[in-house]
Amino acid sequence: MSTTERATTIAELRASGWRSRTVKDELRSNLIARLADGREVLPGIIGFDDSVIPAIENAILAGHDLVFLGERGQAKTRMARLLINLLDEWLPVLRGGELNDDPYEPVSPAGKAVVDQQGEAAAIDWLPRDRRYAEKLATPDITIADLIGEVDPIKIAEGRYLSDELTLHYGLIPRANRGIVAINELPDLAERIQVGLLNVLEERDVQIRGFTVRLPLDLYVVASANPEDYTSRGRIITPLKDRLGSQIRTHYPRSLDQELSIVAQEKHRFDPSAGRGDSATPTIVVPPFMEELVAEITQLARRSPEISQRSGVSVRVSVANMEVLEAASLKRAVRLGEPVAAPRVSDLGAVVASTVGKVELESVGDEAPEERIVERLITKALYSTFNRRVTLDDLDPIVEAFEDGFIIETGERTPSREYVAWLREVPGMDDAVARLGSFDVTDGAEEPAVVASAVEFLLEGLHLARRLNKERVVGGTIYHR
Repeated sequence: MSTTERATTIAELRASGWRSRTVKDELRSNLIARLADGREVLPGIIGFDDSVIPAIENAILAGHDLVFLGERGQAKTRMARLLINLLDEWLPVLRGGELNDDPYEPVSPAGKAVVDQQGEAAAIDWLPRDRRYAEKLATPDITIADLIGEVDPIKIAEGRYLSDELTLHYGLIPRANRGIVAINELPDLAERIQVGLLNVLEERDVQIRGFTVRLPLDLYVVASANPEDYTSRGRIITPLKDRLGSQIRTHYPRSLDQELSIVAQEKHRFDPSAGRGDSATPTIVVPPFMEELVAEITQLARRSPEISQRSGVSVRVSVANMEVLEAASLKRAVRLGEPVAAPRVSDLGAVVASTVGKVELESVGDEAPEERIVERLITKALYSTFNRRVTLDDLDPIVEAFEDGFIIETGERTPSREYVAWLREVPGMDDAVARLGSFDVTDGAEEPAVVASAVEFLLEGLHLARRLNKERVVGGTIYHR
Protein backbone atom coordinates (compact mmCIF):
# COMPACT_ATOMS: atom_id res chain seq x y z
CA MET A 1 0.00 0.00 0.00
CA SER A 2 1.15 3.58 -0.66
CA THR A 3 1.29 6.08 2.19
CA THR A 4 -2.12 7.54 1.31
CA GLU A 5 -3.75 4.12 0.92
CA ARG A 6 -2.69 2.67 4.24
CA ALA A 7 -5.49 1.77 6.60
CA THR A 8 -5.65 3.58 9.93
CA THR A 9 -8.10 1.33 11.76
CA ILE A 10 -8.84 -2.38 11.94
CA ALA A 11 -12.07 -1.82 10.00
CA GLU A 12 -10.22 -0.08 7.14
CA LEU A 13 -7.57 -2.79 7.15
CA ARG A 14 -10.18 -5.50 6.89
CA ALA A 15 -11.96 -3.63 4.09
CA SER A 16 -8.68 -3.34 2.16
CA GLY A 17 -8.46 -7.12 1.92
CA TRP A 18 -5.22 -7.42 3.90
CA ARG A 19 -4.71 -10.85 5.43
CA SER A 20 -2.43 -12.03 8.22
CA ARG A 21 0.35 -14.48 7.50
CA THR A 22 3.23 -15.84 9.52
CA VAL A 23 6.76 -14.54 9.22
CA LYS A 24 7.88 -17.80 7.64
CA ASP A 25 5.12 -17.60 5.04
CA GLU A 26 6.06 -14.00 4.37
CA LEU A 27 9.75 -14.84 3.88
CA ARG A 28 8.87 -17.80 1.68
CA SER A 29 6.50 -15.81 -0.55
CA ASN A 30 8.92 -12.90 -1.03
CA LEU A 31 11.81 -15.30 -1.71
CA ILE A 32 9.79 -17.03 -4.42
CA ALA A 33 9.07 -13.62 -5.99
CA ARG A 34 12.78 -12.75 -6.00
CA LEU A 35 13.75 -16.07 -7.52
CA ALA A 36 11.09 -15.70 -10.21
CA ASP A 37 12.37 -12.21 -11.09
CA GLY A 38 16.02 -13.32 -11.09
CA ARG A 39 16.95 -10.82 -8.37
CA GLU A 40 19.72 -11.36 -5.83
CA VAL A 41 18.57 -12.94 -2.59
CA LEU A 42 21.49 -11.70 -0.45
CA PRO A 43 23.11 -8.78 -2.28
CA GLY A 44 26.70 -8.05 -1.32
CA ILE A 45 27.49 -11.61 -0.19
CA ILE A 46 30.45 -12.82 -2.27
CA GLY A 47 31.65 -16.38 -2.77
CA PHE A 48 28.56 -18.19 -1.44
CA ASP A 49 26.56 -18.42 -4.67
CA ASP A 50 27.07 -22.15 -5.11
CA SER A 51 27.29 -23.23 -1.49
CA VAL A 52 25.71 -21.21 1.32
CA ILE A 53 23.02 -19.17 -0.45
CA PRO A 54 21.29 -22.20 -2.04
CA ALA A 55 21.13 -23.81 1.42
CA ILE A 56 19.57 -20.63 2.88
CA GLU A 57 17.00 -20.57 0.08
CA ASN A 58 16.09 -24.20 0.75
CA ALA A 59 15.73 -23.56 4.47
CA ILE A 60 13.44 -20.55 3.99
CA LEU A 61 11.28 -22.36 1.44
CA ALA A 62 11.03 -25.30 3.86
CA GLY A 63 10.08 -23.02 6.76
CA HIS A 64 13.20 -23.92 8.76
CA ASP A 65 14.88 -21.77 11.38
CA LEU A 66 18.62 -21.44 10.72
CA VAL A 67 21.92 -21.88 12.48
CA PHE A 68 25.04 -20.67 10.67
CA LEU A 69 28.11 -22.70 11.61
CA GLY A 70 31.49 -21.22 10.71
CA GLU A 71 34.65 -19.47 11.84
CA ARG A 72 34.82 -15.76 12.53
CA GLY A 73 34.55 -13.33 9.65
CA GLN A 74 32.40 -15.51 7.38
CA ALA A 75 29.49 -13.07 6.98
CA LYS A 76 27.17 -14.96 9.33
CA THR A 77 25.77 -11.85 11.00
CA ARG A 78 25.59 -9.95 7.71
CA MET A 79 23.51 -12.69 6.10
CA ALA A 80 21.13 -12.70 9.07
CA ARG A 81 20.67 -8.94 8.75
CA LEU A 82 20.08 -9.17 5.02
CA LEU A 83 17.13 -11.49 5.58
CA ILE A 84 15.02 -8.47 6.52
CA ASN A 85 14.94 -7.62 2.80
CA LEU A 86 12.72 -10.68 2.36
CA LEU A 87 10.11 -9.21 4.70
CA ASP A 88 7.23 -7.04 3.50
CA GLU A 89 8.15 -3.37 3.31
CA TRP A 90 5.44 -2.42 5.85
CA LEU A 91 3.49 -4.42 8.43
CA PRO A 92 0.29 -3.30 10.20
CA VAL A 93 0.49 -3.48 14.00
CA LEU A 94 -2.08 -2.65 16.62
CA ARG A 95 -1.50 0.73 18.23
CA GLY A 96 -1.15 0.28 21.97
CA GLY A 97 0.03 -3.32 21.73
CA GLU A 98 3.38 -4.17 23.28
CA LEU A 99 4.48 -7.02 20.99
CA ASN A 100 3.91 -5.82 17.42
CA ASP A 101 0.44 -7.29 17.76
CA ASP A 102 -1.48 -8.53 14.76
CA PRO A 103 -4.58 -6.25 14.55
CA TYR A 104 -6.74 -9.32 14.01
CA GLU A 105 -5.21 -11.53 16.73
CA PRO A 106 -3.26 -9.56 19.39
CA VAL A 107 -1.10 -11.59 21.78
CA SER A 108 -0.13 -9.04 24.44
CA PRO A 109 -2.53 -8.23 27.28
CA ALA A 110 -2.38 -4.55 26.35
CA GLY A 111 -3.24 -5.33 22.74
CA LYS A 112 -6.15 -7.55 23.71
CA ALA A 113 -7.47 -4.80 25.99
CA VAL A 114 -7.37 -2.27 23.14
CA VAL A 115 -9.41 -4.54 20.86
CA ASP A 116 -11.89 -5.35 23.65
CA GLN A 117 -12.48 -1.65 24.30
CA GLN A 118 -12.42 -0.20 20.77
CA GLY A 119 -13.23 -3.14 18.52
CA GLU A 120 -12.96 -2.48 14.78
CA ALA A 121 -12.26 1.20 15.44
CA ALA A 122 -8.91 0.40 17.10
CA ALA A 123 -6.07 2.33 15.48
CA ILE A 124 -3.17 0.64 13.71
CA ASP A 125 0.38 1.71 12.86
CA TRP A 126 2.63 0.56 10.02
CA LEU A 127 5.97 -0.94 11.01
CA PRO A 128 8.88 -0.76 8.50
CA ARG A 129 10.81 -3.95 7.82
CA ASP A 130 14.06 -2.70 9.39
CA ARG A 131 12.32 -2.51 12.80
CA ARG A 132 11.30 -6.16 12.62
CA TYR A 133 14.82 -7.45 13.26
CA ALA A 134 16.27 -8.07 16.73
CA GLU A 135 19.84 -9.18 17.36
CA LYS A 136 21.59 -10.32 20.51
CA LEU A 137 25.19 -11.35 21.07
CA ALA A 138 25.07 -14.32 23.43
CA THR A 139 27.27 -14.01 26.50
CA PRO A 140 27.40 -16.16 29.66
CA ASP A 141 25.95 -13.34 31.80
CA ILE A 142 22.69 -13.06 29.84
CA THR A 143 19.64 -13.84 31.97
CA ILE A 144 16.23 -15.21 31.05
CA ALA A 145 14.87 -11.75 31.87
CA ASP A 146 16.96 -10.17 29.12
CA LEU A 147 15.56 -12.51 26.48
CA ILE A 148 12.07 -13.35 27.69
CA GLY A 149 11.01 -10.92 30.41
CA GLU A 150 10.65 -10.27 34.08
CA VAL A 151 8.14 -8.91 36.59
CA ASP A 152 8.30 -5.11 36.68
CA PRO A 153 8.58 -4.02 40.35
CA ILE A 154 7.24 -0.56 39.51
CA LYS A 155 3.99 -2.06 38.27
CA ILE A 156 3.76 -4.14 41.45
CA ALA A 157 4.24 -0.96 43.47
CA GLU A 158 1.37 0.62 41.55
CA GLY A 159 -0.96 -1.99 43.04
CA ARG A 160 -1.13 -4.80 40.51
CA TYR A 161 -1.02 -8.42 41.65
CA LEU A 162 2.01 -10.57 40.90
CA SER A 163 -0.12 -13.00 38.88
CA ASP A 164 -1.37 -10.22 36.60
CA GLU A 165 0.25 -10.45 33.15
CA LEU A 166 0.25 -6.65 32.98
CA THR A 167 3.04 -6.67 35.57
CA LEU A 168 5.46 -8.22 33.05
CA HIS A 169 8.20 -6.34 31.30
CA TYR A 170 8.87 -8.27 28.11
CA GLY A 171 12.36 -9.09 26.90
CA LEU A 172 14.00 -9.01 23.49
CA ILE A 173 12.35 -12.10 22.00
CA PRO A 174 8.68 -11.30 22.71
CA ARG A 175 9.24 -7.75 21.50
CA ALA A 176 10.51 -9.16 18.19
CA ASN A 177 7.14 -10.83 17.60
CA ARG A 178 6.28 -11.04 13.87
CA GLY A 179 9.91 -10.51 12.97
CA ILE A 180 13.38 -12.06 12.84
CA VAL A 181 15.45 -12.84 15.94
CA ALA A 182 19.20 -13.40 15.51
CA ILE A 183 21.35 -14.81 18.33
CA ASN A 184 25.07 -14.61 17.63
CA GLU A 185 27.48 -17.10 19.22
CA LEU A 186 24.61 -19.20 20.57
CA PRO A 187 26.85 -21.76 22.39
CA ASP A 188 28.05 -18.98 24.70
CA LEU A 189 24.54 -18.82 26.10
CA ALA A 190 24.19 -20.76 29.37
CA GLU A 191 22.41 -24.07 28.90
CA ARG A 192 19.63 -23.16 31.34
CA ILE A 193 18.94 -20.05 29.24
CA GLN A 194 18.87 -22.18 26.10
CA VAL A 195 16.19 -24.31 27.80
CA GLY A 196 14.17 -21.14 28.31
CA LEU A 197 14.51 -20.35 24.62
CA LEU A 198 13.31 -23.83 23.81
CA ASN A 199 10.10 -23.33 25.77
CA VAL A 200 9.31 -19.89 24.39
CA LEU A 201 10.10 -20.65 20.76
CA GLU A 202 8.60 -24.13 20.58
CA GLU A 203 6.10 -24.86 23.35
CA ARG A 204 5.14 -21.16 23.69
CA ASP A 205 4.86 -21.47 27.48
CA VAL A 206 7.26 -19.93 29.96
CA GLN A 207 7.17 -19.49 33.73
CA ILE A 208 8.07 -16.06 35.03
CA ARG A 209 8.28 -15.79 38.82
CA GLY A 210 6.15 -18.85 39.34
CA PHE A 211 3.23 -18.34 36.97
CA THR A 212 2.68 -19.39 33.37
CA VAL A 213 2.21 -16.97 30.50
CA ARG A 214 1.15 -18.22 27.11
CA LEU A 215 2.66 -16.19 24.27
CA PRO A 216 1.87 -17.53 20.79
CA LEU A 217 4.80 -15.67 19.25
CA ASP A 218 5.41 -15.57 15.52
CA LEU A 219 9.19 -15.57 14.96
CA TYR A 220 11.89 -16.57 12.53
CA VAL A 221 15.02 -17.57 14.42
CA VAL A 222 18.57 -17.30 13.09
CA ALA A 223 21.54 -18.35 15.21
CA SER A 224 25.28 -18.42 14.60
CA ALA A 225 28.05 -20.48 16.14
CA ASN A 226 31.73 -21.22 15.73
CA PRO A 227 32.49 -24.94 15.27
CA GLU A 228 34.96 -24.82 18.14
CA ASP A 229 32.22 -23.65 20.48
CA TYR A 230 30.80 -27.15 20.56
CA THR A 231 33.81 -28.40 22.49
CA SER A 232 35.56 -25.41 24.09
CA ARG A 233 33.39 -22.59 25.38
CA GLY A 234 30.00 -24.31 25.35
CA ARG A 235 27.54 -26.19 23.23
CA ILE A 236 24.09 -25.91 21.75
CA ILE A 237 21.79 -28.19 23.72
CA THR A 238 20.46 -31.08 21.68
CA PRO A 239 16.72 -30.20 21.89
CA LEU A 240 17.45 -26.68 20.63
CA LYS A 241 19.62 -27.95 17.78
CA ASP A 242 16.79 -30.29 16.88
CA ARG A 243 14.39 -27.38 16.50
CA LEU A 244 16.73 -25.18 14.46
CA GLY A 245 15.71 -26.86 11.24
CA SER A 246 18.78 -26.25 9.01
CA GLN A 247 22.45 -26.07 9.96
CA ILE A 248 24.38 -24.24 7.25
CA ARG A 249 28.18 -24.37 7.08
CA THR A 250 29.87 -21.17 5.96
CA HIS A 251 33.43 -20.84 4.65
CA TYR A 252 36.13 -18.37 3.70
CA PRO A 253 36.62 -17.14 0.10
CA ARG A 254 37.90 -20.00 -2.01
CA SER A 255 39.77 -17.90 -4.58
CA LEU A 256 41.88 -14.76 -4.76
CA ASP A 257 39.27 -13.07 -6.94
CA GLN A 258 36.58 -13.57 -4.31
CA GLU A 259 38.90 -12.28 -1.59
CA LEU A 260 39.74 -9.20 -3.67
CA SER A 261 36.08 -8.52 -4.41
CA ILE A 262 35.26 -8.58 -0.71
CA VAL A 263 38.18 -6.27 0.10
CA ALA A 264 37.08 -3.81 -2.59
CA GLN A 265 33.57 -3.85 -1.14
CA GLU A 266 34.46 -3.58 2.54
CA LYS A 267 37.55 -1.41 2.82
CA HIS A 268 37.35 2.15 4.03
CA ARG A 269 37.54 4.64 1.18
CA PHE A 270 39.56 7.76 1.86
CA ASP A 271 37.50 10.87 1.16
CA PRO A 272 39.73 13.75 0.03
CA SER A 273 37.05 16.27 1.03
CA ALA A 274 37.39 15.09 4.64
CA GLY A 275 41.04 16.17 4.68
CA ARG A 276 42.44 19.39 3.34
CA GLY A 277 39.72 19.44 0.72
CA ASP A 278 41.88 20.87 -2.04
CA SER A 279 43.82 19.60 -5.04
CA ALA A 280 46.90 18.97 -2.86
CA THR A 281 45.28 15.92 -1.26
CA PRO A 282 46.88 12.84 -2.89
CA THR A 283 44.78 10.34 -4.81
CA ILE A 284 45.32 6.70 -3.83
CA VAL A 285 45.87 4.17 -6.63
CA VAL A 286 46.52 0.51 -5.79
CA PRO A 287 48.11 -1.52 -8.63
CA PRO A 288 46.50 -4.94 -9.20
CA PHE A 289 49.65 -6.85 -8.24
CA MET A 290 49.67 -5.17 -4.82
CA GLU A 291 45.98 -6.00 -4.31
CA GLU A 292 46.72 -9.60 -5.20
CA LEU A 293 49.67 -9.66 -2.82
CA VAL A 294 47.49 -8.53 0.10
CA ALA A 295 44.92 -11.24 -0.62
CA GLU A 296 47.67 -13.84 -0.97
CA ILE A 297 48.93 -13.07 2.55
CA THR A 298 45.55 -14.06 3.97
CA GLN A 299 45.23 -17.12 1.75
CA LEU A 300 48.64 -18.36 2.88
CA ALA A 301 47.77 -17.68 6.53
CA ARG A 302 44.76 -19.99 6.17
CA ARG A 303 47.09 -22.80 5.15
CA SER A 304 49.96 -22.07 7.52
CA PRO A 305 50.69 -24.72 10.19
CA GLU A 306 51.99 -21.96 12.45
CA ILE A 307 48.56 -20.28 12.63
CA SER A 308 45.56 -21.78 14.39
CA GLN A 309 43.05 -22.84 11.76
CA ARG A 310 40.48 -23.66 14.43
CA SER A 311 40.21 -19.96 15.17
CA GLY A 312 40.30 -19.09 11.48
CA VAL A 313 41.77 -16.20 9.50
CA SER A 314 39.06 -13.71 8.71
CA VAL A 315 38.67 -11.66 5.53
CA ARG A 316 39.04 -8.73 7.92
CA VAL A 317 42.78 -9.43 7.76
CA SER A 318 42.81 -8.63 4.04
CA VAL A 319 40.59 -5.59 4.52
CA ALA A 320 42.71 -4.18 7.37
CA ASN A 321 45.96 -4.86 5.52
CA MET A 322 44.72 -3.06 2.42
CA GLU A 323 43.59 -0.09 4.49
CA VAL A 324 46.90 0.23 6.35
CA LEU A 325 48.89 -0.22 3.13
CA GLU A 326 46.96 2.61 1.52
CA ALA A 327 47.51 4.69 4.64
CA ALA A 328 51.29 4.15 4.46
CA SER A 329 51.37 5.18 0.81
CA LEU A 330 49.24 8.24 1.52
CA LYS A 331 51.56 9.33 4.32
CA ARG A 332 54.58 9.04 2.03
CA ALA A 333 52.87 10.95 -0.79
CA VAL A 334 51.98 13.79 1.58
CA ARG A 335 55.54 14.02 2.89
CA LEU A 336 57.04 13.95 -0.60
CA GLY A 337 54.46 16.33 -2.02
CA GLU A 338 53.26 13.86 -4.68
CA PRO A 339 49.72 14.07 -6.15
CA VAL A 340 49.24 10.28 -6.35
CA ALA A 341 49.90 7.64 -3.69
CA ALA A 342 50.51 4.02 -4.66
CA PRO A 343 51.51 1.29 -2.16
CA ARG A 344 55.01 -0.13 -2.63
CA VAL A 345 56.83 -3.22 -1.39
CA SER A 346 58.68 -0.98 1.05
CA ASP A 347 55.31 -0.22 2.68
CA LEU A 348 54.60 -3.87 3.50
CA GLY A 349 56.09 -3.57 6.96
CA ALA A 350 52.96 -1.66 7.92
CA VAL A 351 50.72 -4.72 7.54
CA VAL A 352 52.47 -6.56 10.38
CA ALA A 353 50.61 -4.47 12.94
CA SER A 354 47.25 -5.03 11.22
CA THR A 355 47.79 -8.80 10.96
CA VAL A 356 49.22 -9.99 14.28
CA GLY A 357 46.12 -9.00 16.25
CA LYS A 358 43.78 -10.92 13.96
CA VAL A 359 45.46 -14.33 13.91
CA GLU A 360 46.11 -16.83 16.69
CA LEU A 361 49.31 -18.85 16.63
CA GLU A 362 49.59 -22.54 17.39
CA SER A 363 52.56 -21.82 19.61
CA VAL A 364 54.60 -18.73 20.41
CA GLY A 365 58.20 -19.00 21.49
CA ASP A 366 61.36 -16.95 21.46
CA GLU A 367 62.35 -18.44 18.13
CA ALA A 368 59.11 -17.56 16.35
CA PRO A 369 57.45 -14.37 17.63
CA GLU A 370 54.21 -13.26 15.97
CA GLU A 371 55.92 -10.56 13.93
CA ARG A 372 58.45 -13.02 12.51
CA ILE A 373 55.72 -15.40 11.39
CA VAL A 374 53.79 -12.59 9.69
CA GLU A 375 56.95 -11.37 7.97
CA ARG A 376 57.53 -14.85 6.58
CA LEU A 377 53.96 -14.90 5.27
CA ILE A 378 54.53 -11.55 3.55
CA THR A 379 57.70 -12.84 1.89
CA LYS A 380 55.98 -16.02 0.67
CA ALA A 381 53.02 -14.03 -0.62
CA LEU A 382 55.26 -11.64 -2.50
CA TYR A 383 57.20 -14.45 -4.13
CA SER A 384 54.00 -16.32 -5.07
CA THR A 385 52.49 -13.19 -6.61
CA PHE A 386 55.73 -12.42 -8.44
CA ASN A 387 55.83 -15.91 -9.96
CA ARG A 388 52.22 -15.61 -11.12
CA ARG A 389 52.69 -12.18 -12.62
CA VAL A 390 56.19 -12.36 -14.08
CA THR A 391 58.19 -14.76 -16.23
CA LEU A 392 61.71 -14.74 -14.83
CA ASP A 393 63.43 -15.20 -18.21
CA ASP A 394 61.84 -11.95 -19.43
CA LEU A 395 63.85 -10.08 -16.81
CA ASP A 396 67.28 -11.22 -18.04
CA PRO A 397 68.11 -7.76 -19.51
CA ILE A 398 67.48 -6.17 -16.10
CA VAL A 399 69.70 -8.71 -14.33
CA GLU A 400 72.47 -8.13 -16.90
CA ALA A 401 72.34 -4.39 -16.21
CA PHE A 402 72.93 -5.03 -12.52
CA GLU A 403 75.72 -7.47 -13.33
CA ASP A 404 77.39 -4.60 -15.18
CA GLY A 405 77.44 -2.58 -11.97
CA PHE A 406 74.09 -0.80 -11.90
CA ILE A 407 72.81 0.03 -8.34
CA ILE A 408 69.35 1.25 -7.37
CA GLU A 409 68.49 2.91 -4.08
CA THR A 410 64.86 2.41 -2.98
CA GLY A 411 62.81 3.00 0.14
CA GLU A 412 59.80 4.85 1.46
CA ARG A 413 61.66 8.16 1.24
CA THR A 414 62.65 7.77 -2.41
CA PRO A 415 60.58 10.06 -4.68
CA SER A 416 58.59 8.41 -7.46
CA ARG A 417 60.31 10.45 -10.17
CA GLU A 418 63.58 8.63 -9.47
CA TYR A 419 61.91 5.31 -10.28
CA VAL A 420 60.75 6.79 -13.59
CA ALA A 421 64.37 7.74 -14.36
CA TRP A 422 65.49 4.14 -13.67
CA LEU A 423 62.71 2.96 -15.94
CA ARG A 424 64.61 4.70 -18.78
CA GLU A 425 68.10 3.74 -17.68
CA VAL A 426 67.70 0.00 -17.02
CA PRO A 427 67.30 -2.05 -20.22
CA GLY A 428 64.10 -4.07 -20.22
CA MET A 429 62.64 -2.36 -17.16
CA ASP A 430 59.99 -0.44 -19.12
CA ASP A 431 58.80 -3.60 -20.87
CA ALA A 432 58.67 -5.51 -17.58
CA VAL A 433 56.65 -2.74 -15.95
CA ALA A 434 54.25 -2.69 -18.91
CA ARG A 435 53.77 -6.47 -18.74
CA LEU A 436 52.48 -6.15 -15.18
CA GLY A 437 49.37 -4.80 -16.87
CA SER A 438 48.57 -2.04 -14.43
CA PHE A 439 49.13 1.04 -16.59
CA ASP A 440 50.41 2.37 -19.89
CA VAL A 441 54.07 3.36 -20.08
CA THR A 442 54.01 4.50 -23.72
CA ASP A 443 54.58 8.09 -24.78
CA GLY A 444 55.68 9.12 -21.32
CA ALA A 445 52.12 8.71 -19.97
CA GLU A 446 53.07 6.64 -16.95
CA GLU A 447 52.05 7.63 -13.44
CA PRO A 448 55.28 7.98 -11.38
CA ALA A 449 53.78 6.60 -8.15
CA VAL A 450 52.56 3.45 -9.89
CA VAL A 451 55.87 3.08 -11.73
CA ALA A 452 57.65 3.20 -8.37
CA SER A 453 55.37 0.47 -7.04
CA ALA A 454 56.01 -1.76 -10.07
CA VAL A 455 59.78 -1.25 -10.00
CA GLU A 456 60.01 -2.16 -6.31
CA PHE A 457 57.85 -5.23 -6.95
CA LEU A 458 60.15 -6.41 -9.74
CA LEU A 459 63.32 -5.77 -7.78
CA GLU A 460 62.04 -7.57 -4.69
CA GLY A 461 60.91 -10.50 -6.82
CA LEU A 462 64.34 -10.76 -8.42
CA HIS A 463 65.91 -10.69 -4.97
CA LEU A 464 63.68 -13.51 -3.74
CA ALA A 465 64.53 -15.44 -6.91
CA ARG A 466 68.21 -15.04 -5.97
CA ARG A 467 68.99 -12.93 -9.01
CA LEU A 468 69.76 -9.67 -7.15
CA ASN A 469 71.35 -8.76 -3.84
CA LYS A 470 69.56 -6.47 -1.41
CA GLU A 471 71.16 -4.48 1.39
CA ARG A 472 69.14 -2.58 3.96
CA VAL A 473 70.87 0.26 5.79
CA VAL A 474 69.91 2.36 8.80
CA GLY A 475 67.03 4.69 7.97
CA GLY A 476 65.12 2.26 5.78
CA THR A 477 67.10 2.80 2.59
CA ILE A 478 67.59 -0.35 0.47
CA TYR A 479 70.31 -0.90 -2.13
CA HIS A 480 69.74 -3.37 -4.98
CA ARG A 481 72.91 -4.46 -6.71
